[in-house]
Amino acid sequence: MNPAHTRFPRSAQAPAYAGSTEAPAEGWTRIAPQSGVAVRLDPGDRLTVVDPCGEQVSDFYLVAADDVAEVFSSGRTTDFGNSIYVSTGSQLWSNRSRVMAQVVDDSVGVHDLTLTPCSQATFDVLYPEFGGAPHPSCFANLCDALAPHGVDPDRIGTTLNVFMDVWTDEGGELHVDPPPTRPGDRFAIEARMPVLVGVTACSAEKSNNGVCTPIDWQVERVAAPR
Repeated sequence: MNPAHTRFPRSAQAPAYAGSTEAPAEGWTRIAPQSGVAVRLDPGDRLTVVDPCGEQVSDFYLVAADDVAEVFSSGRTTDFGNSIYVSTGSQLWSNRSRVMAQVVDDSVGVHDLTLTPCSQATFDVLYPEFGGAPHPSCFANLCDALAPHGVDPDRIGTTLNVFMDVWTDEGGELHVDPPPTRPGDRFAIEARMPVLVGVTACSAEKSNNGVCTPIDWQVERVAAPR
């Protein structure tokens, strides 16, 4: 079992959320299953995602808004946090060793910093039952969302896989369990520099207990959006 389940205590019930499986709450925006968006944050802005249905992963990827060569680094986030786990208080670092954002709210405590976003190759290799058929992917959705901002696909590396339950057994083998989220569970970051955040509703069925569902998001801004 993933040690993160006991490392970060959680409440008995998910936070209250007025959205439903049919529609997001007022003031929130819905990411359709197997799709993604890009959101700009300035310092102090807070981005919150909610799982409205339960058992759904959301991939995050951060890029500096002023220089897209500076990107989120799962390795430096692991190094400087001295942990493969993130939760409230954790800082998200760039490849230039700068803090891009900080986790400020987390009702789950189970997230992954090790796996790359699913791609067409993921489905070709790990889903042989699909026979190589085209499939939506987090990598493609992040590429599409961030391309208008000048982000080349080669700049998109390992994501912060929010709500993804990945753990390693004694033999070193990776396991992916269903996300432990309940409807209404949430995760929020606050920007520490101007960033673009690619956010997905993950496309990989095996990461989402067999069914891909939406993700809702909201930004609280400290100033008028640019």
